[in-house]
This record gives sequence, C-alpha cells and structure tokens, in this order.
Amino acid sequence: MTSTTTLSAGLPAEHREALMRHAREVSFDAGVRLFEEGRRADRFWIVRTGTVALDLQVPSHRAAVIESLGHGELIGWSWHFTPGLWHLGGETTSPVRAWEFDADAVRELCAADPELGRAVAAWVGRVVAQRLHATRVRLLDLYAPYGSGSR
Repeated sequence: MTSTTTLSAGLPAEHREALMRHAREVSFDAGVRLFEEGRRADRFWIVRTGTVALDLQVPSHRAAVIESLGHGELIGWSWHFTPGLWHLGGETTSPVRAWEFDADAVRELCAADPELGRAVAAWVGRVVAQRLHATRVRLLDLYAPYGSGSR
C-alpha cells in the first residue's frame, strides 16, 4: 500500500516537476537533529534514502518518537503554516540523503501558480492529518492505562 504522504502519491507529475526544480540534494549522518520543536521552520525535506524519526517533547518524560519516515516521505509541514514554527522534532536514525527545499522559495512558487499552491496545500494537509493520527496513537500507546487499542 502506498502512503498518500509520499511525494509521488501526494502530487501530480507536473506539480512534482515544478517543485523539484527548487530541490537541493543534501545528506546527513545518523544522529543529526534536523529540527527542534518550537524553532523556526524555514525548510523541509523529502527523504531519498535513510530514515528520520519524528519526536514530541512530553513534560516529565523523554521525547516520544511518534513516527519514522523514509523514502519519498515529506519531512516537515510546519513551514506551510503561520507562524512557521516546528510542531515536532526530527532526528536522522540512519544516514540520510534527501532533497531540501527553502520554505520561502516554495511559498513564492505556490503563490505564483495557484493550481500548484492548492495541490501542495492538499498534500501538506494530508500529511498533517496522518501525523496527527500517528501522534495520537503513539501517545495513547505510551501513556494511556491500556494503550490505544488499535490493532
């Protein structure tokens, strides 16, 4: 089953191509903090290889890993919404190769092409919904008396 949060499932080919013209190839070693909850979200990534763990600060507990993301997945959606602050943290759990995007440049691209802007907004919205669900399930698994009950 293909995730609706991957680039290939999230955007039609013509919009993927327009977005990818703004991509920059980057790589990170394992254990690199890409971003911290509450800090400025000025970029985002699409994973080519490797994995990134998303985590959430939980008072009086260690950060809870919410989800691990890999090939084709969008890392970061906070850049798309005002005030542009990260809602989660992210750390590489293996060496990662990714495409990196400057948030300002992509917002300008979306403003100049409303059809592309709507497609990106719909894609990012699906990512947010999926991450919200994953966060809920993970926190219930970690902290609810009997877990989430999901099978």
